Amino acid sequence: MNLAFWKKNKDNQPKKKKSTAREWLDAGIFAIIAATLIRTFIFEAYTIPTPSMEKTLLVNDFLFVSKVSYGPRIPMTPLAVPFVHHTLPFTESAKAYSEAVQWKYKRLPGFSDIKRYDVVVFNFPEGDTVAIGSADPSYYNSVRQNGWQAVNNSFKIIHRPVDKRENYIKRCMAEAGDTLQIIHGAVYVNGQPAPVPAGSQHKYVVETTGDQLNGSRLEELGISALPEFAFDGNKYIYNLTPENAAALKQFPIVKNVTVYEESNYVDFNYSNLFPHDTAHYKWTDENFGPLYIPKKGATVKLNDSNIAIYDRIIRVYEGNTLERKDGRFVINGQATDSYTFKMNYYWMMGDNRNNSLDSRYWGFVPEDHVVGKAWLIWMSYGEGGIRWGRLFRNIR
Repeated sequence: MNLAFWKKNKDNQPKKKKSTAREWLDAGIFAIIAATLIRTFIFEAYTIPTPSMEKTLLVNDFLFVSKVSYGPRIPMTPLAVPFVHHTLPFTESAKAYSEAVQWKYKRLPGFSDIKRYDVVVFNFPEGDTVAIGSADPSYYNSVRQNGWQAVNNSFKIIHRPVDKRENYIKRCMAEAGDTLQIIHGAVYVNGQPAPVPAGSQHKYVVETTGDQLNGSRLEELGISALPEFAFDGNKYIYNLTPENAAALKQFPIVKNVTVYEESNYVDFNYSNLFPHDTAHYKWTDENFGPLYIPKKGATVKLNDSNIAIYDRIIRVYEGNTLERKDGRFVINGQATDSYTFKMNYYWMMGDNRNNSLDSRYWGFVPEDHVVGKAWLIWMSYGEGGIRWGRLFRNIR
């Protein structure tokens, strides 16, 4: 019996053996397809570039982000260079994708919904327009601070679809339908205090009797030996975890440890904060809200005092036209005084509260911007080399 019959073609002749180059090419194509499917539908690797989540996550933590937790998002911009997010390597702004084909947002079933206090990766909500080369990641904030003409004359302006916007990682502090408020730095959700992540950091004013704190003792506690700044001779600003703050209160020379609120010490720019309407809202990063987080199917009444909150949802995230005519709101050509949301929204904040540009600055995160759930640290390194104690740690 000829066991090699399956190798023969229709003329009953043995098939030509593939060349080594052809075998390598086939293997490479298969690997690219397999890796792309895994990256799109199962998990993807990310790196932490900024300290906004310290000390929960550190700069140069390498993560796996689960796509299956909330359900993988079908690519909305499917024509793209494999393994490249939005810009071709070695270029400043050359697109690594084509918008010739655009698919509507759709998500496959996942294991769970987005829950409060999950650590979530998402596309930057204000990343639809980008000023290439600007130090400010938000084009809209640059325009608010410097004017449209100055920004557009100084930088090359490009536009990106939802799934090609920058990836951010923050903690979901409120889910769709919740009401969030921040009072003296403490977050409240639906009137109840939100749990404080053990690794979260906040700036505190540490008041002493006049003696200086022992730098070596501070470093033993994981606190920088030098304060961020000092004032009034005996007050120092430190970035502390809740555990750090409790430990410092026990120092004999420490009289008081209180949350640092910037608006108490400097001329605070209220226009930096969402919803950027200082006529109706003078919220700060430490005293914010109450604010309702929109839920799919919920309806809100629109008026002059809240239109700034919902304007971007109506126009940008949900693709409607919005005008003001004869004292009335006109959506898609129809006069109305209400709006019904088409998507769920979320409120994301960094654990390093005073060093995080988050929802307090740019508002809600729509569900179609959500990439996945931060799952596992698979590698981490710092100035001293590999941080062995952080490897294969689950993210909570």
